[in-house]
Amino acid sequence: MNKTITIELDTGTLRLEVESGRIPLQRLLGFAARVSSKRKFLLVSKVLGKHYPVSPKLMSWSYRALARAVLNSGIGKNSLWIGMAETATGLGYGVFEAAYHENAANTLFLQTTRYHLEGIERLEFEEAHSHATDFFLYYPVQADYRKRFLNAETLVLIDDEISTGKTFLRLINAYQAVNSQLSKVFIVSLVNFAHPDDRAALEAQAGVEVVWICFRQGILHFEDRTNAAIDNITINVSGNGECKQHLLAWPGRLGIITPINLGTDIIEDLYQSGLNRESNDPRPLLILGTGECNAPAYLLGRILENAGFKVKVQSTTRSPIHVGNDIALVCQFEDNYQDNITNFIYNLNPADYRDIILCHETPLGPALIDRLQAWHAISARFELQPQDSNHAKLHFFRP
Repeated sequence: MNKTITIELDTGTLRLEVESGRIPLQRLLGFAARVSSKRKFLLVSKVLGKHYPVSPKLMSWSYRALARAVLNSGIGKNSLWIGMAETATGLGYGVFEAAYHENAANTLFLQTTRYHLEGIERLEFEEAHSHATDFFLYYPVQADYRKRFLNAETLVLIDDEISTGKTFLRLINAYQAVNSQLSKVFIVSLVNFAHPDDRAALEAQAGVEVVWICFRQGILHFEDRTNAAIDNITINVSGNGECKQHLLAWPGRLGIITPINLGTDIIEDLYQSGLNRESNDPRPLLILGTGECNAPAYLLGRILENAGFKVKVQSTTRSPIHVGNDIALVCQFEDNYQDNITNFIYNLNPADYRDIILCHETPLGPALIDRLQAWHAISARFELQPQDSNHAKLHFFRP
């Protein structure tokens, strides 16, 4: 039996017709108004670790549950797993990693990206409702990774939520143009509110078997309401189009075939950087990711949580969201990718945390230094070890 939920936002009225499910919807979702003329609402995930602080344990649970649901439906001999930028890049990696540990063989993980990498072949498509519609899927550079990319039997597409599925259809069609062997597609999300007609259209136009995986599903209706104070806000989210390869260390954009290993000296290195070794402070640590590079924050947070620390994980974003409903606080600052784009962190009160550790892949520039100093935070710069495809190091520094 469906249940109807009505949420009043400053940009309109959101109505969800939710099918029955085992997980209470309020444990998965909150709601907010987006500062956007294309789509004026946001489903605020309480398990994603993006706009809302989440424990690594809860994130791990969601990754394992989704991965097992995919594997139980059969992925064939080789599969390509794709996390959608920017919001679901960490979710995508986490589900891939969980599947790997459940003995999925011949897998490749990639994430889409907003950033330009000159000289590397890519598939291009659009996410029509997004703030920044252009995003890309790059071909892996390594020959064996590229072979997996071009010959996958199964495609596993991962996003935090589905409202129409049209972005996925564009991606499926673009991918089919370079791989005629594709025979099955999984569409994986935390929640799915695509209308049955949209699902049927996607399945018909994909022309291959499509399996939908999610925790809760239903149908979404939104009644737009004019709000000049929000509608007239203009924020640059498009970037400058310059090549960002010299700034990007996280390997998800060019392919990962085995989980990333951060090494064994993480906690001692953190103590050396200034984390209090003997603290009786009951507040948790906050591990912050940045934009598309949010998986390292989860990996660090998981290590610390397993060592007995109280931990929350979250990430910055370029997505502008209106304060209200499940968005209580907003902090904005310049991005660290030299795009001169405003970035945001939501629901962050530094006083709630014992310490803040900011994970990033880019060099320490003025924007990051300013943020670290304002929070008295510790920098954790991600670096992939050049001699190995899956070993990485975090360089800690407190300015």
